[in-house]
Amino acid sequence: MDKKLLDILVCPVTKGPLIYVQEKQELISRSARLAYPVRDGIPVLLEEEARTLSNEELDMLPK
Repeated sequence: MDKKLLDILVCPVTKGPLIYVQEKQELISRSARLAYPVRDGIPVLLEEEARTLSNEELDMLPK
């Protein structure tokens, strides 16, 4: 994921920052507790496509 793109993308729910997790191909919104998929290099920033994160998953994310 391009660093410049990551710098301008925000969570559509909270307007907060997103964390890219390359292994899972997801963009994480810590504040919304959602993981948005990245399909074929394209972020899918739709709330209905996101999955809810567990407490354990949130704890494993970089601060």
